Amino acid sequence: MANEDISKQITAKFGNHLRSRVNGILIQDDKLLMIRHKMGNQRVFWSVPGGGMEYGAAAEENLKREFIEETGLEVAVEKYLFVHELLAPPLHAMEHFFLVRQTGGKLMLGKDPELSDRSQIIEEISWMDLKSIQSLPHDTLHQIFWGIKSLEDLVLLRGYFKFGNNYLK
Repeated sequence: MANEDISKQITAKFGNHLRSRVNGILIQDDKLLMIRHKMGNQRVFWSVPGGGMEYGAAAEENLKREFIEETGLEVAVEKYLFVHELLAPPLHAMEHFFLVRQTGGKLMLGKDPELSDRSQIIEEISWMDLKSIQSLPHDTLHQIFWGIKSLEDLVLLRGYFKFGNNYLK
């Protein structure tokens, strides 16, 4: 699918309305599980596994579903960490971050069931150490990672965070 079509697909599926999202921080052996998404216009975006909440399902159940869909891993939700408000029109989301631990499954490149097979945006799953995360250009990395000095910083974050950035540029 052409890059401009990916941007249009992302806007059509996820844009122009408020989304509630859940995201999981999974750290093992001093590495964080990260996913690279293609965003169109030759852009990529790195973040942790997660996605939109389905009506009628609790946040923990939504997060467990997202991990299986995107990574093949089964997780247990340990605790709620913080909320990040993404306001980058056409995208607007309240992103809830949780600490999780792996309980089963096998790591594999998953897919987003909201998108067709030819429109998938998940490109790569990787265990990344802090140095690898810090080496990524800021415009390809979720803002929660911009100022961290250790992976443990993510687990210590509490409260409400808001950053602006247009991921579809």
